Amino acid sequence: MKTLKNITNTAYSLEKIFPEADDFLPLLGTDYVELYVGNAKQAAHYYKTAFGFQSLAYAGLETGLTDRTSYVLAQDKIRLVLTTPMPNTHQEIFEHITKHGDGVKVIALWVDDATKAWNETTKRGAKSFLKPTTESDKNGIVIKSGIQTYGDTVHLFIERKNYHGIFLPKYQKWESNYNPPDVGLRYIDHMVGNVGWEEMNVWAKFYRDTMGFANLITFDDKDISTQFTALMSKVMTNGNGRVKFPINEPAEGLKKSQIEEYLDFYLGPGCQHIAVATNNIIETVKALTQRGVEFLYVPGTYYDTVLDRVGEIDEDLKQLKSLGILVDRDDEGYLLQIFTKPVSDRPTLFFEIIQRKGAQSFGKGNFKALFESIEAEQERRGTL
Repeated sequence: MKTLKNITNTAYSLEKIFPEADDFLPLLGTDYVELYVGNAKQAAHYYKTAFGFQSLAYAGLETGLTDRTSYVLAQDKIRLVLTTPMPNTHQEIFEHITKHGDGVKVIALWVDDATKAWNETTKRGAKSFLKPTTESDKNGIVIKSGIQTYGDTVHLFIERKNYHGIFLPKYQKWESNYNPPDVGLRYIDHMVGNVGWEEMNVWAKFYRDTMGFANLITFDDKDISTQFTALMSKVMTNGNGRVKFPINEPAEGLKKSQIEEYLDFYLGPGCQHIAVATNNIIETVKALTQRGVEFLYVPGTYYDTVLDRVGEIDEDLKQLKSLGILVDRDDEGYLLQIFTKPVSDRPTLFFEIIQRKGAQSFGKGNFKALFESIEAEQERRGTL
């Protein structure tokens, strides 16, 4: 496996870590993630209460935005935008919510030149979603452009070097008297896309050819399988390692895999989960659990042999066991991770909480335990 040493999402260096990546855009990081939801005001309350996000910005009728309402929440470097359409407007948003339920529509990427990013990707075969467009207000200008990716998911390229407002034009500061403390989430570590049968290589090629990404790691059905189900995955990364997109597809198994279940309920490809990093996963998971966030159950027997596999760790194993936190190690160090149950009624979008103690891999040693936990949930839902 390629070495992953010294990759970080906390610095804004454009140092190229992966020479295999052309990195011609280049990407500075994830700017924001936008979810289309049925009720943005209520969803914002949930993400503040349960996940500790803070009020940042608002756009709607009061700010001159007549076709939709958006609430922007922030926690350290993470920005979530929750958007609901107004009646008789934005049919595309209505259709997205009707088809998919609450889900990720936009993965916005921070760039120095949004026009160049659009030109470079579309000339290499990407389908345009938004031609370079300038938006402005008294705080300056933002240039946005975008391309379509798997399913109905899009990437927007955001150029904000000449903008000094709270978020984007037509947004105002969101003042709220309800501000629960954060839970220590710091940045988006990676975002996972689920695609259909035999589409993983298609989208891996898309990220390589149109965006200059490199294939960081490949997992086949021998790596990610249980007695009943399997899937395959390729992790794509940009050159500085700060934007990583694992792409999953189903693999043949005795029963319906989690990817097939996702595709059935999301009605097509889409973003399966958002992995968010923390510096103290024990305290973060304690806080999330106290706020009502539900996590996948990990059998206690997992912890009987975990230290034989990963070696010495700093954390108290009893605490990890009580919270259901998984541990894995690679050549660079170890990581701790845990996965929420789906955050909406459909078994689709969920979150991963991850703490990296040197390791820059994706928890291969935990796959079997994790997917057996997911299968247990599928069985309870009657979809396995």
